[in-house]
Amino acid sequence: MSTPESSVVAGRLADLGHTNLFHLLDKARRDYADRPAFSCGAESLTFNQLHEHADAFARYLRHGAGLQPGDRLAIQLPNLLQYVVSIFGAFKAGLVIVNTNPQYTAPETRHQFRDSGARAVVVLDRLVPLVRSIQQDTCIERLIVTSVDDWGNPQEEAGAEDETRFMAALRLGRTLPEVEPQRGLDDLAVLQYTGGTTGVSKGAMLTHRNLLSNVLQAVSILSPGEVEYGNEVRVSPLPLYHVFAFTANCLASVFTGFNSVLITNPRDLDGMIADMRRHRITLFTGINSLFVALMAHPEFDTVDFSNVKWVNSGGAPLNLAVARRWQERTGNVIREGFGMTETSPVVIAATANTPYREGYIGQAILDTELKIVDDEGNELPPGEPGELLIRGPQVMAGYWQRPEATAETFTPDGWLKSGDIGVIDEDGFLKLVDRKKDMILVSGFNVYPNDVEDAVMRHPGIRECVAVGIPDERKGEAIKLYVSLHDQNLTEADIIAHCREQLTGYKVPSFIEIRDDLPKSSVGKLLRRVLRDEARAQAGA
Repeated sequence: MSTPESSVVAGRLADLGHTNLFHLLDKARRDYADRPAFSCGAESLTFNQLHEHADAFARYLRHGAGLQPGDRLAIQLPNLLQYVVSIFGAFKAGLVIVNTNPQYTAPETRHQFRDSGARAVVVLDRLVPLVRSIQQDTCIERLIVTSVDDWGNPQEEAGAEDETRFMAALRLGRTLPEVEPQRGLDDLAVLQYTGGTTGVSKGAMLTHRNLLSNVLQAVSILSPGEVEYGNEVRVSPLPLYHVFAFTANCLASVFTGFNSVLITNPRDLDGMIADMRRHRITLFTGINSLFVALMAHPEFDTVDFSNVKWVNSGGAPLNLAVARRWQERTGNVIREGFGMTETSPVVIAATANTPYREGYIGQAILDTELKIVDDEGNELPPGEPGELLIRGPQVMAGYWQRPEATAETFTPDGWLKSGDIGVIDEDGFLKLVDRKKDMILVSGFNVYPNDVEDAVMRHPGIRECVAVGIPDERKGEAIKLYVSLHDQNLTEADIIAHCREQLTGYKVPSFIEIRDDLPKSSVGKLLRRVLRDEARAQAGA
């Protein structure tokens, strides 16, 4: 939870003089000026333009919206140019970002807004009715509304007194007084929501130091001459509200001067293939399910991969067979990594300079310590499986307003308990064996069984249920739901339809099994592990 002053990362941070994430963009504007920073569809912003817009937005947030340093600003957008303007404007205004999935349902959004105490939200126009339906249960005072096509077809007329159109906010901001970043390295920058086996979503408190450190750690794996700062084009289909893409494809790309090509809807594979053809791509960030989907597209082989220098996978385990097929089709090796929301997120990465070891993810990045311990907290020798513990400057400050959960997650000497069971070999390479927690990882998104089960149990016809994860080549893991019924007329289709009303898409179970009874312990506790092991065995895991 602290950064040793003697660490390499702390020294590099001191040399840069950065004390706030906005300083990343400040430096990038000086270094890369009129080179493209972010592209989205037919539109793009240079580093100069991004800086200008972020400055105007910061002025609006402080002087127009009346937000003060430390206030929380929720951002509920897909990958759009408005997203990057919003976050850098918020950093300059001294606000704390609350990244919010635009696919969330009303209950999911309500919890995140209410828990964070967000006073304002930057939101897509089509999501305004959702925000209105929960607003009275939150602290949201102002909606800053944008449309997907705002850059090409700007709209400025608001629909209500407490609404401001995004483009109008930029125009107004240019007329308002200057603001200066007032947050320091150890101030809160982002509340990135994760979850737990209890199903309660928690805000990981990521400071400016945490995120700046992880940017420096992430770029340290690139060898001199391997990429050229200011002259690479990175395709960014992973959503920026996800912590991996937020750090790697947004913050780190600004630091390195890369042009990030934002994919607003990665499910639109036709559009994504067209974007990949439009640019001379040199870097690609993906996830197992996306690699599978792209390779199945009939036009995939028409994309030019000859200039690609680096392909990386993060957010979910990479299937070995998928990686091999990708290399055969494109000539590119996929480099895998590992991280957590609580670690900003990158912890481990495979690089071009480390030997490939099948089944192992890679080695710890700069200034990151790992160890494997038994249930009593005793460190285990190389090759012995146990819980993975992590320590480094990227590790969060704790969970927002949850001191007990924070205390449970850290050891007294500051090691983060990952909840993952792993093995570290004598050379420091990590292999993940299992998860101590029951979390399910669907296409890079954490799904917590109780979250799904709570939604399912809102149906009066369902008696009991248990959600487990099973291996899935495309998604990494899929959700299987076991249920017993009050209403014997309920069908699997009925249960899926109910889930779709209560849960965002990736949380909806892929498989339903109806049983007369579900296994329980002697005290009546549902035995999730028994069902998970049975489901995995049936799936051939």
